[in-house]
Amino acid sequence: MKINTIFIGLCICGLLFSIESSISQNKGKWELIDKNATPETKALFRNLKKIADNGRFLFGQQDATASGYGWNDDSGRSDIQAVTGHYPAFYSWDYMDFIRPDSNNTKSENKIRQLTRKAYERGGANSYCWHFFNPGNNKSFYDTTRVVHRIIPGGDLHDKYKSLLRRVGEYANTLTDEQGKLIPIIFRPFHEYDGNWFWWGASHCTAEEFKSLFRFTVTFLRDTLQIHNFIYAISPDCRFNTLNEFLTRYPGDEYVDLIGMDNYHDLSFGKENPESAYRKLKILSDYACSKGKLCALTETGQGNLKNPNWFTQVLWKAVCGYPDKPKISYIAVWRNSAKTFYTPHAKHPAIEDFIRFCNCKEVIIDPIPIDLYQIND
Repeated sequence: MKINTIFIGLCICGLLFSIESSISQNKGKWELIDKNATPETKALFRNLKKIADNGRFLFGQQDATASGYGWNDDSGRSDIQAVTGHYPAFYSWDYMDFIRPDSNNTKSENKIRQLTRKAYERGGANSYCWHFFNPGNNKSFYDTTRVVHRIIPGGDLHDKYKSLLRRVGEYANTLTDEQGKLIPIIFRPFHEYDGNWFWWGASHCTAEEFKSLFRFTVTFLRDTLQIHNFIYAISPDCRFNTLNEFLTRYPGDEYVDLIGMDNYHDLSFGKENPESAYRKLKILSDYACSKGKLCALTETGQGNLKNPNWFTQVLWKAVCGYPDKPKISYIAVWRNSAKTFYTPHAKHPAIEDFIRFCNCKEVIIDPIPIDLYQIND
């Protein structure tokens, strides 16, 4: 079963026309926090804004071409492509895969770099999160020994943190295309910071300590290391119900380009509450639009798709099923792996529903309807 290409073609034509008609009114309104960002990074930012303005969003997955249900290799294959005939439009990766406590994983680094380039070449957008090991004891990111106060300016591990950020920046500068141009990256550190499961979570540092950590991370990468291919994203979990609750740990508009949300809880099996997910996304979307920021559903999914109609009846409903839809630029579901999957594999009963979701007019998968890395105004 493959997606209806005629339907996609009609949607693309309509989108291109509406984008062209809205270029002038959007020109100059939305700017990155990095005034020296590369032209391709600026173009990605502005085109993601245009896509959201047109009521659409990119769809993709964590490790979309790095692993799948029962496989893990560097072939570039994709479970999404195997089911739909199309590669995803959005890809998310993880610095954790090669920045380790005591050594780097060169093999994994080379694999992810190669797959990032392939995703960029086919017109997709790339994001990197960071499941960051605890720098206080080099243990897991789930080790919640307090350490944020030690790595922010003035802390005894501040120099260690700067050395790790240098590693982040060095890698970012190796992400180049065939012409040597830097590939734009949505960088999303310290995700789900309002939860308690990571060492940077709400129970393990004060709000001011977290803000200091995020602010330093941005300014050190952008201003000291001169990394200019990052779009900076922040993404709490879904543990807020009001704008004020969200803003409690928000580092400030001058440090954020994209405001996202990770939300598994509201969409989990047996507890599906798409209206709750919608309300929270709407809070973020309204704030983002008022401040010249992008918005996205940065992580979501239902493990093993126990609800075979999850994509259309839960996910689509949360983002498109209520009046006054939130303006989001992309949705990313979590990764498929040896025993767990968030997009269906062959013969799974959710396949038909997943294809219906991908056929929805709001959903953009490969081929990309516009060149994300060019601005023609």
